[in-house]
Amino acid sequence: MRRRTVGVLALQGDVLEHLAALERLGVDARPVRRPTELVGLAGIILPGGESTTIDKLSRAFDVREPLVAALRGGLPAFGSCAGLIMLADRLIDAHSDQQTFGGLDVTVRRNAFGSQVASFEADVDVAGISGGPVHGVFIRAPWVEQAGSGVEVLSVVRPDDGHPRIVAVRQQHLFGVSFHPEVTRDLRVHEYFLGMLG
Repeated sequence: MRRRTVGVLALQGDVLEHLAALERLGVDARPVRRPTELVGLAGIILPGGESTTIDKLSRAFDVREPLVAALRGGLPAFGSCAGLIMLADRLIDAHSDQQTFGGLDVTVRRNAFGSQVASFEADVDVAGISGGPVHGVFIRAPWVEQAGSGVEVLSVVRPDDGHPRIVAVRQQHLFGVSFHPEVTRDLRVHEYFLGMLG
């Protein structure tokens, strides 16, 4: 049986960490920078990093439009932190010229939990992931301000202000989290995404 290949958008951010997680799970993993590297993928991961830089480099490498087309065509995608921002249809606190790849009917607030010094870690219950909470590492993390009716909310945290904040969502073949599972040894979030590939 032919093994599935999962890509990791390799423009900026936690690329190596996601590739290592996939390889630990026995999945063929491929960095993706060029349109030709999208061919034959079973799914793609959009890593944490700096969303404005990922946006600019995706255009510089001419991979933006082919990736947008692939996502609209049903390519499963998993976005962590900046990757969630890049999957969102709408952004708050973004630069005026920033573009996303879109597909998730959500409004995401960039750097919602605060600056680098406000980064934190928390145990997070994620619907569909068994075995107890996932340890979430939140680094200049976004949250989902609003989710459309077709979006499944998988996880909510309550920061210091006590208001529940959405930090994991799924809409059909698109999945996004606010935190960085790739920097922990826990592979369950990646396993969840692999389970979406069919």
